[in-house]
Amino acid sequence: MLVLVAPGQGAQTPGFLTPWLDLPGVRGALEAWSDAVELDLIRYGTEGDAEEIRDTAVAQPLLVAAGLTSAYTLFDDPAELPRKVGAIAGHSVGELTAAALAGVLPDEAAVRLVRVRGLAMAEATAATATGMSALLGGDPAVTIPHLEKLGLTPANVNGAGQVVAAGTLEELAALEADKPEGVRRVVALKVAGAFHTHHMAPAVDTLARAATELSPADPQLTYVSNKDGQAVATGAEVLARLVGQVANPVRWDLCMETFKELGVTALLEVCPGGTLTGLAKRALPGVKTLALKTPDDLDAARELIAEHASA
Repeated sequence: MLVLVAPGQGAQTPGFLTPWLDLPGVRGALEAWSDAVELDLIRYGTEGDAEEIRDTAVAQPLLVAAGLTSAYTLFDDPAELPRKVGAIAGHSVGELTAAALAGVLPDEAAVRLVRVRGLAMAEATAATATGMSALLGGDPAVTIPHLEKLGLTPANVNGAGQVVAAGTLEELAALEADKPEGVRRVVALKVAGAFHTHHMAPAVDTLARAATELSPADPQLTYVSNKDGQAVATGAEVLARLVGQVANPVRWDLCMETFKELGVTALLEVCPGGTLTGLAKRALPGVKTLALKTPDDLDAARELIAEHASA
């Protein structure tokens, strides 16, 4: 049982797309999507510095484009993906990647929608000075009520004890001064605002309007949602959750619980992989993991698919 996962914002690094451009079809796909969203994905993915690609409006379409192109290089025919992958999920913006790979949205429609998402979330961050901080150590059962007491949202509950808090800069400063029991450090993240909180409500409205123009198909394989870790069977429900999730916490911990229940034996993370495989190594003992970082990882990834592909 193989699960394919797509990372979220923060996974990108300067130049990470460069080695992928030599593979057949990758440059052409990126050029077409760049034209569709009026954003030079190739330039940002090869020449953009850390500050440029941290911009929410750039990072989100860049990540989805990278995830799609790297996933398709794994198979001789894209139609093999739903036959060999048992389940699929994405973390935050990675859910758009997963939706396209599951056949819910055409690739170009997913890239267009994520461009709207990135721009809307970037605009929402300008309204109030907000941010996000990762908590190192601690027990989520203790941490989460403490965050809520301070007015903060547990925006990412990632499993393996990892929680990310989000809220106003004043609320985050209060957290620094009043850490939950067991938390060793509070580390401010280099993000533009409090994603997956009520501060993103204006972005939800914008995304909802864009979604009305789409005709989603039902997923061709098991699609696991960030909302509650549940498998979603209809394209309409997947799209509705993609819209609402912008202002609601990412429950990656529950996604991994569902992977366990499904009997997953291997987890493969598309480019730029690493973050989700790291979480899986701690939370899913015994599950084989592999992250696609460069094309050098493709042979090992194909071997993993051959060994763990769904019947």
